[in-house]
Amino acid sequence: MVLTGDQDTIVAQATASGRGAVAIIRLSGARACDMARALGVSGSLAPRQATLVTLRDPQDGSLMDRALVTWFPAPRSYTGEEVVEFAVHGGRVTAMRVLAACVGAGARPALPGEFTRRAVVNGRLNLMQAEAVADLVDARSTAEQQQAVKQLDGGLSRRVLALREQLLHLEALLAYDIDFPEEDDGPIAPARITTAALQLRDALAALLSTVPRGGLVRDGALVVLAGPPNAGKSSLFNALLGQSRAIVTSVPGTTRDAIEALLDRTPLPLRLVDTAGLRETDDPVEQLGIEMSQRYLRQAQVVLACGASEAELQHCVQVVEGRTTAAVLAVYTKCDLTQPTGEDRLAVSAERGDGLSALLEAIDVAVQSQTPMPDADAVLVTRERHRVALTQAHEEVMCFLDAWTTQALPAPVAAAHLLTAREALSELIGVIDTDDLLDVVFRDFCIGK
Repeated sequence: MVLTGDQDTIVAQATASGRGAVAIIRLSGARACDMARALGVSGSLAPRQATLVTLRDPQDGSLMDRALVTWFPAPRSYTGEEVVEFAVHGGRVTAMRVLAACVGAGARPALPGEFTRRAVVNGRLNLMQAEAVADLVDARSTAEQQQAVKQLDGGLSRRVLALREQLLHLEALLAYDIDFPEEDDGPIAPARITTAALQLRDALAALLSTVPRGGLVRDGALVVLAGPPNAGKSSLFNALLGQSRAIVTSVPGTTRDAIEALLDRTPLPLRLVDTAGLRETDDPVEQLGIEMSQRYLRQAQVVLACGASEAELQHCVQVVEGRTTAAVLAVYTKCDLTQPTGEDRLAVSAERGDGLSALLEAIDVAVQSQTPMPDADAVLVTRERHRVALTQAHEEVMCFLDAWTTQALPAPVAAAHLLTAREALSELIGVIDTDDLLDVVFRDFCIGK
């Protein structure tokens, strides 16, 4: 992302384009109020209060819309700059006319994420909160949305800031021991430094331990439907989703590729995968689908071993258990025709909807048994950038502990590990600002946010 200048006043539509009741056009920058006046806003606007205004094209004076205009004075605005928002009637034409009029008055079209980037630069948000904004916009499940709200509220940022403060305290103890060994109180006891480093190591490890759970919140727990052809997998897949995503026919080998869909569940979303039927085949295309099914089995958290008869189900469970370490649930798929005779069978009927609720509850229990639930208020690490930085900080603290306890390195040299750990955490929350880092964070943002 290359900016032409942070002093520019920028404009973009902050709501989705297309047909809708209302569209919001956002101006941000030092000249936002002047540009609003050029569009017909006269008199003084009360801060954060919507005012009905007639908007006219500054080029020819033609009527554009009757809109609500709200002024957010700096620094108490989203970006920390002067912000004016026009709430105009929805649809493409009106919004585009107001956007074009703002550009004609001197505004520059905003780049993706530029409003939020300015909020970070102006101290309204830290970098992790900015990422939470993108996560909130892109959330596909309730669990992901809730975690993004917690991060936007600063939950994860506060944890990282606290860890950084612990690092600073540890560095201060070490600096005192290095620089003032002859003070009246004597040098800092080595055990005190060791204890502080161990506490920091454990705190970093505790935060990193949430990574698997964070991955499930972001991507969903992988639930693979497996079984022979015509075992009812695709019908069950569609029934769980409540819509037809997989092709359902009586022809063996219809599903030749994996079909994925996300099912929003509480406490965790489920990433359902309908796979090709497990059987021996000479069809090279179908064989590729079966190989993909086996890869999904190795990655799954839960596998639904599906069968339309007791013999078919027993064989499927045996085959699946030999190819996965996931929890395996035996699912008898056609209880509307016959009832299962074996124990521990989950009997369902995609045709009538029987047993679907019980099956979903069993899946939830199986997922949670593999990945324990954190406290309700716990914050999770859901982004790869966060995991990498926290891992680096943890490894540097471990290196310091090894050098300090074994006295393998002089204290000033060992302290370099703590500095590197602190820099990793500082970069994580944006204390160290670099254009390259900001470019990486904001490149996937939508325009107008």
